[in-house]
Amino acid sequence: MRALIWLIGIFALAVGVAMVAGVNDGYVLVVLSPWRAQISLNLFIVLLVVGVLLVHLLLKVIGRTLGLPARVASWRERRRRQKADRALHGAINALFEGRFSQSLKSASTAYTASAGSSMAALVAARAAHGLQDEARYQEWLGHAAEEKGSEVARLMTEAELAIESRQFDVAASRLQTLRDAGHKHIAMLRLESRVALALGRWDELVHHVRQLRKHKALSDEQAAPKLRRAHIERMKQLAGDAGALAQYWKEIPEDELQDRGLVERALPLMARAGHGVTVRRQVERLLDERWDTALARLYAYCAASNEDARSCLQKAEGWLEAHPQDSGLLFALGQLCRRSELWGKAQSYLEASLKQSPAVDTHLALAHLFDTLERPADAQRHYRAAAEKVGSAAAA
Repeated sequence: MRALIWLIGIFALAVGVAMVAGVNDGYVLVVLSPWRAQISLNLFIVLLVVGVLLVHLLLKVIGRTLGLPARVASWRERRRRQKADRALHGAINALFEGRFSQSLKSASTAYTASAGSSMAALVAARAAHGLQDEARYQEWLGHAAEEKGSEVARLMTEAELAIESRQFDVAASRLQTLRDAGHKHIAMLRLESRVALALGRWDELVHHVRQLRKHKALSDEQAAPKLRRAHIERMKQLAGDAGALAQYWKEIPEDELQDRGLVERALPLMARAGHGVTVRRQVERLLDERWDTALARLYAYCAASNEDARSCLQKAEGWLEAHPQDSGLLFALGQLCRRSELWGKAQSYLEASLKQSPAVDTHLALAHLFDTLERPADAQRHYRAAAEKVGSAAAA
């Protein structure tokens, strides 16, 4: 339809021009002394239009001819970039496929074709690292360092690959450089948490894991084991300073103290430092919320004195009404009674616990109780039973 409209328009224009030319009887007189020329106005107009078109065409041809070297150079640059892009794409693809030799070769081509691409240099460095070629790895890192705009990418690459090679001090140095420059992002926090874990920097690990959880980079379930490990290891370091250990426990946020595994592992550490009573409130809250045999078994650690033992005994006997056959609770009751010098009740609770679950520590608790009561035969019987269980477990 559009073509038909154009055709009709052209014909209409031609008809209009013909009609105007038909009624135009003017002429043009050209005088170039001593010559004179007279032509019709219509012919002059046609010649003028044709002349302008020819001059325009001539100028255009001259311009294109003069611009030919620049166009050739632009075409060559475009071809070079296309070649570099294809080589870089191939290098990245080969790197992800695990074909490190091919990746290194393609990255080298991309680096040469693009006159020193930092991205190509980093891909080549990763490929060389995958080949465990330290010399070429360092060489390509040097090429990447020549490009100022790629410093962050280079340092992140160095840190990540240093962690893979278990060169944690090198990784820590590169990450510290990034942090000093004000860089903070999730990938960097992940690497910092791995370095802190490997180097035993537990306070740093706690900080990094909390940041990752805050930014939704770790779920609560993923963060809990890492925080538990960091807290326990840090508490072990503080075990010689009872005051510092107690203060550290108080500074742990309430949501992290909901981790029963953390409380179970921390309670013996706190008890040995004389601060078992500090953990008591948290243990009781957790057991009231949801019963846990393993945690109940450790409840005796919450008593730091005879008075504490009697108070804990009263609380534990209240639980016994709801859990009369729980071996962990019976064991804790036996230990609390032993601390309170209630020898008969201690024996009864420990034997009841042993009946429900014949554990090594229950045998040992009974052996210690019989030693106290000067009943060596009974004590030896339980020592032997404990040794047999340990031997059986070791053989298995």
